[in-house]
Parts: sequence; C-alpha cells; structure tokens
Amino acid sequence: MILITGGSGFIGGHLVEALCSRGERVRCLLRRKLATQAEVVFGDLVSRAGVEEALEGVDTVIHLAGTTKALAVDDYYAGNVRATETLASAVAGRGIRLVHVSSLAAVGPSLDGTPVGEDDEPRPVTHYGKSKLEGERIVRRLVPDAVIVRPPVVYGPRDTDVLRILKPLTQGIALQIGGGERWFSAIYVGDLVEGLIAASSASGGTYFLANGTPVSWSGLCEVTARIVGRNARVLRVPSSLAYAAGFGAEMWARLTGKPGIISREKVTEAQCTNWTCDTRRAAAEMGFEAGTSLDAGLALTLAWYREAGWLKY
Repeated sequence: MILITGGSGFIGGHLVEALCSRGERVRCLLRRKLATQAEVVFGDLVSRAGVEEALEGVDTVIHLAGTTKALAVDDYYAGNVRATETLASAVAGRGIRLVHVSSLAAVGPSLDGTPVGEDDEPRPVTHYGKSKLEGERIVRRLVPDAVIVRPPVVYGPRDTDVLRILKPLTQGIALQIGGGERWFSAIYVGDLVEGLIAASSASGGTYFLANGTPVSWSGLCEVTARIVGRNARVLRVPSSLAYAAGFGAEMWARLTGKPGIISREKVTEAQCTNWTCDTRRAAAEMGFEAGTSLDAGLALTLAWYREAGWLKY
C-alpha cells in the first residue's frame, strides 16, 4: 500500500492516476472529500488527525503535501515543517519507506551560473525555501534512510501557477522584472511522476529531479510563441514596481482570505538569475532522466489549457 499526502493537488493527482493505472494500492490522506481513484483517509498533518489510521498497512509514503503560497509567514512553517515533523515522527521506526518531496527553493539559486548540486551549501532566499529546508532536515534526522527529492518548476495539465506565467505570453505580452536573461530548471509533471515512482524504490539519498537542459526566459517565450503562433512583446518592469505589485497582491490575498502566487517573495525569487540544478546524481543512482523536452511538454500543457477553456489563442 502506498500512502500519498497532497494527493488532491496538481502533482499528487497525476501521481495517483499513474499508480492506480499500474494496479498499485493507493491511499490518500485528505482534509476534505474530493473525487479520487484512491482509498481515502480524512485527516490533517498539522493536527495529527487521521495519521495513524492512514499509515495502517502502508509500506511506502510519498509526502507531497506542503504550502507553496501563504497569507502569513507562519503558514509556510506550519505546512512545510510542523506537518512534515508529524509525518516523519509517525513513520520513524516502522520500516516504512518515505519519499519526501522538497524543492530546489530549499537550496536556493546558483550564485555563479553553475547548476547547484545536492551537496552544495543551502542558501534559500525566501521563507518558502527556508521552511522546505527545515522540513528536509527534520526528515533526515527522524528517518535517516528517507529519499528526499527536490523538483524545480513543475508544469503540465491542470496546473494553475505556471498558467499565470503562460497566459500573458499567449496574449502577446512577456513581463520581465529588471534586465538581463534568466535561467531556470523545469520538469514536466509526467516526468516528475516517473521520478517519484523511481524514488520510491531508491535506498536513501537526496536528488534533484529536473530536465537536464535548463530553460531561459527568452527560450520559454520563443517556444510558447511558436506553439500559439503569436510573438510576445517584452515589457520590462522595474524591481520597485514589481515589489509594489507583490505587496498589493498580498494585501488583496489577506482581504479575500485566498493566498495567491504573486507576492514579494515570488518577486525576490524572480530577481535571481539562475535557478538551475544538476540532475546527474538521479541519472546515475536511480536511472532517472526527464525525457520530455520543453517544446513537447509545453505543447501538451497548452493544448490541455485550451481544451479546458483556461486559455484562448
């Protein structure tokens, strides 16, 4: 039995589908009733409700649940640290394999343009990254043989965050904060699912799961333009204006009670030149390589958005 936390999310939904299609017995720990192919236990990692029941008969846990956007700083530490500690404490000493899904943000961007490696000194630049790093350290302390994976930007059908980036491009606008090229690692969600499944058979270790070819911002714009048949005009946004927009978005989120993808922390991340990681360890030790190119992955993603009515072009 495989237990998945965060099974109702973007990545979790794809992972549940992939495992169920292979005949695996899958259980999800969910806070509310949602449609899923998997068995469901209702509970909450922060309050510990339902955790013991969810772990009954389980041999593998893939911990995807986490907080990527928040109304307050403490929300990151509740969702990424305290919740992780609850799960790791419950798993410890029970012979259950744990795959903990962290993030490239836990390590931070490359300072010299060289893709960061798993053993590089972590330098997270946001509370999201700091909370993910703290969660990693708790997992490694409580479950030493856990596998920790660090995806970068993840995109694909049903994702709403990268949609916010792609939508202006399909409308002929490419927003760029400040000047200069930006580089980042990315992975198509279908590839990440295969990487997580491979990680569930690995024997400990920490791995970056990403496509081995970094993407430039201009390259993303060019590929999107080719797919949708419309070139985007670059609009450079001064850093001060971007931070002001991030602050305004935070105020609106607090008024509505709904955290958004735009914030001052996200502007800080966007200011960094190189969010790239080295994928050679995953290839050498797990035999995993992300095979979906940016062109192919974006074509699948944009086609899904269009069919679903999320984008028009």
